[in-house]
Amino acid sequence: MKKYLGIELGSTRIKAVCIDENYAPVSSGDYTWKSSFENGIWTYDISETWTGLKAALSAVEDRENIACAGVSGMMHGYLAFDEDWNLLVPFRTWQNTITAEAAAQLTELFGFNIPQRWSIAHLWQAILNGEEHLCRLAHITTLSGYIHYMLTGVNAVGICEASGIFPIDPEELCYDKEMVEKFNALLTSKGISKPLTDLLPKVLCAGENAGALTKEGAELINNLLPVGTRFAPPEGDGGTGMVATNSVAPRTGNVSAGTSIFSMVVLEKNLENIYEEIDVITTPTGSPVAMVHCNNCTNDSNAWVSLLDETLSLFGTKPNPAELYTKLYEKSLEGDADCGGVLVCNYMAGEGVTHLDEGRPMVIRRPDSRFTLANFFRSTLYSTMATLNMGMEILAKEKVKIDSMTAHGGLFKTPVVGQKYMAAAIGAPVTCMQTAGEGGPYGMALLAAYADEKAKDLTLGKFLSDTVFANVDGTTLAPATEDIAGFNSYMEEYKKLIEVEKKAVEVII
Repeated sequence: MKKYLGIELGSTRIKAVCIDENYAPVSSGDYTWKSSFENGIWTYDISETWTGLKAALSAVEDRENIACAGVSGMMHGYLAFDEDWNLLVPFRTWQNTITAEAAAQLTELFGFNIPQRWSIAHLWQAILNGEEHLCRLAHITTLSGYIHYMLTGVNAVGICEASGIFPIDPEELCYDKEMVEKFNALLTSKGISKPLTDLLPKVLCAGENAGALTKEGAELINNLLPVGTRFAPPEGDGGTGMVATNSVAPRTGNVSAGTSIFSMVVLEKNLENIYEEIDVITTPTGSPVAMVHCNNCTNDSNAWVSLLDETLSLFGTKPNPAELYTKLYEKSLEGDADCGGVLVCNYMAGEGVTHLDEGRPMVIRRPDSRFTLANFFRSTLYSTMATLNMGMEILAKEKVKIDSMTAHGGLFKTPVVGQKYMAAAIGAPVTCMQTAGEGGPYGMALLAAYADEKAKDLTLGKFLSDTVFANVDGTTLAPATEDIAGFNSYMEEYKKLIEVEKKAVEVII
């Protein structure tokens, strides 16, 4: 039986998920890693990607029967290479908020929002900074694009991934030519003769041939996959999230929640205004998508779980990590709908939606707040989606129609809890499928299957709806009136907390 493999280099795990011909996960492997803050830059050690890939792949069963594979990764950021694909500067991840000047200039030039984490903002900021490496710059790509190139020799990315590098023309399914020309003029003004498209990877749509594993690529992963294994176009975690939740048709949307949190809604028409808080990216087939991306989600709550685990160890108790998370999540359900006046700001890094370039995690309460474990942990979970709530308010004002919202990612592994709070946060029913905890690597495996099955002439939407998810069970929770009122009350105080956060960033250095 044929198998399909999805690999994702996420913020906290490098994971490989293998699915069968019925599109059900059958085996997986993972490797835990984390970013580091070095010299003012959030980064990962690129050499560790290969350690993690090999660890994840070695746990996947029946690898010789994999018909097609695909690589996904954290979108955006800056990976700059010379002509021989030597890394010129440490990987600058999406977590960085160091390109405000460049992002503002490009947004004005293009008449299109360019967030700080987009690759083109990082490139222009490097040029504005006069960085030394630019004289040797030959290639810019993303994490998934880099791994894909090293494995296959094909310098290309999927169109959703490309849309987080540079704006896409949804009609021609390529980088927007008018904006490319405007940027080329900027390059010329700085004495750079190489045109932008020579620096960027080629754009491919879902289902297109993206090459095969080469002998050199196989050696990089200890020959854990056979030479000649076909590969789908590499995609970012935004695209794989849409696929994993069957959210590629207009008026469908999804929420992905892990280290970062973002919602994506497939648009029927373009937004009327430009918003610094809203990215416009694409589906893996090129349809426009409104994305609310928040840098901070579960990192702070993970830190609190670790602290509580350490506390338990004082009494000689060492609970299973998954059980500890489950118990704390479920305990939060006993808390007040407004968290009893306990407020948490989970900003470990800067946050574009609230215009902060740095973060200072904090817990604040009044003397009369009901400071219980249930209220505290409920507040930590509310904080993971509070900033997303602000961005979704903008889409509501734009009258963006949403028929369904599906959630996936680590925040939803414990049944009901995260789903219940998310429904209150966005004021709409939220669906979680059985595969909710698998997230991006599962979506990438489905894209690999689509690349193998496209001969059936199905659109990606039809492939997902009529074939993959036709009989997949899911649970849908509508927001409870009490939860909506409680979350709205929490948000009134949370918005005041952001003013305290701004002061904390200013004085606590």
